[in-house]
Amino acid sequence: MSDPSAAPVHILLVDDEQSLREPLAEYLVGQGFRISEAESAAGARSVLLNAKPDIALVDIMMPGEDGLSLTRHLIEARDLPVILLTAKGEATDRIIGLEIGADDYVTKPFEPRELVARIRSVLRRAGRASATPEEDALYAFEGWHLDPLKNKLTDPDGSVIAISTAEYRLLKAFLDHPRSVMDRDRLLDMVQGREAHLFDRAVDNQVSRLRRKIEADSRSPEFIQTVRGGGYRFAADVSRVAQHEIKAGT
Repeated sequence: MSDPSAAPVHILLVDDEQSLREPLAEYLVGQGFRISEAESAAGARSVLLNAKPDIALVDIMMPGEDGLSLTRHLIEARDLPVILLTAKGEATDRIIGLEIGADDYVTKPFEPRELVARIRSVLRRAGRASATPEEDALYAFEGWHLDPLKNKLTDPDGSVIAISTAEYRLLKAFLDHPRSVMDRDRLLDMVQGREAHLFDRAVDNQVSRLRRKIEADSRSPEFIQTVRGGGYRFAADVSRVAQHEIKAGT
């Protein structure tokens, strides 16, 4: 049960379809969330002038500025977790949304209870909810550290390396399965979820981007190695280290 003294999670709901937006907002309020509604990207930007929501639900197809453009702004300028609200025929846009950093998606029509579960899951990953000590532990490899709550990667010198949500998910998938050969289908399922197998080049693009962030020479990778005919393998030992242990050692 949530702490009644805690401020409710603030959701920015952006959808031009009033018949969906208003009942969904009412349902989410009934689940204990605070809701700000907008019927367009312009309306969402106006809301953001005076509010700092914890998460955004964004419809992809809207008149004027579309949901993908708004999503990019929310992620890059606001560091805001985003769940896309998509139609069945928007598979390509859905994958683009995930590649630019959206955290998840639901396909219309959706079960509101599923959406609430996804909201809470994304908030946990984004560090906007309480975590267990195990969830709080950092991933450590060869002097690098990945904070699974803040999605923050630091190099052996302690410098923060900027990574997108998609790059974070991919790196975490590797760190959860070190030295294991992981084919593209498995990686895509772990990183992008449902229907991602239709876009197997997406994982190659993300691997290339991630290599440029963590490899001394991305053309001769030390960590993320290509396995011919098999996919990829993270070729380093990985451990979990408590936050206080890192601070004590600095």
